Amino acid sequence: MSSSLYGKGILVTRPQQQAEAFSARILAANGRPVPFPVLEILDTDDLSPLHALIDQLDTFDLAIFISPTAVNKAMNLIRSRRELPAGLRIAAIGQGSRRELAHYGLTEIIAPTLRFDSENLLAMEELQQVKNQRIVIFRGDGGRELLGDELEHRGAHITYAECYRRGRPDSNAGQLLRMWSRGEIHAVTITSSEGLRNLYDMLGKLGRQWLRTTPLFAQHERILSAASELGVKQGVLTGSGDDAMIDAMSDWFAAHHG
Repeated sequence: MSSSLYGKGILVTRPQQQAEAFSARILAANGRPVPFPVLEILDTDDLSPLHALIDQLDTFDLAIFISPTAVNKAMNLIRSRRELPAGLRIAAIGQGSRRELAHYGLTEIIAPTLRFDSENLLAMEELQQVKNQRIVIFRGDGGRELLGDELEHRGAHITYAECYRRGRPDSNAGQLLRMWSRGEIHAVTITSSEGLRNLYDMLGKLGRQWLRTTPLFAQHERILSAASELGVKQGVLTGSGDDAMIDAMSDWFAAHHG
């Protein structure tokens, strides 16, 4: 692992449950992770619709998991009620979701291998001919509609299974702002446009000025577009996965700071 993160404070905005592994990678690169969750994962208010759907999994041809959180929430509920149907195909958007599915013994998974998003999953050969197939998408509340809309356009019948909610933490940004004022925050990492909006709201007027002048690293163009709209001056598109983001930050600091 490159050591060019040496001494750099890296703002980690992921939900608390997802930040530990990425923070460990930052430490391995000799950086200093600064956790500040901008999303929190909450249980759904009413599990009965999800239970009913799980009981009907035999009627589906394909189950798609949007995130590692969707895997954990859904699979724990599924295993508490039944086994997965033998004929149900499984798909995941990202490698994190694929790894989580492997923890549950699932290895035959349809998933992109380069960039991990809905667009690249939709481009896979296995999802081209889905006419009249019944597909369930396990996700959080209010997720992107692109995947389901395009699969419906291809003739599939889509059911959404919302197995968790996302919320904005009720956190005080005072300590983070003090660190920023002392020059201890050198990079911001963001994994969703929703998280970026929450961070912007949580920072207040002064913090937003620092956000705009700090390099921001994200794995999708739509996040960088949202950052640009908020006035962020330096947005950096990274490869997919934690290691690619670490490498992108290392390369950026090596190029800009010698």
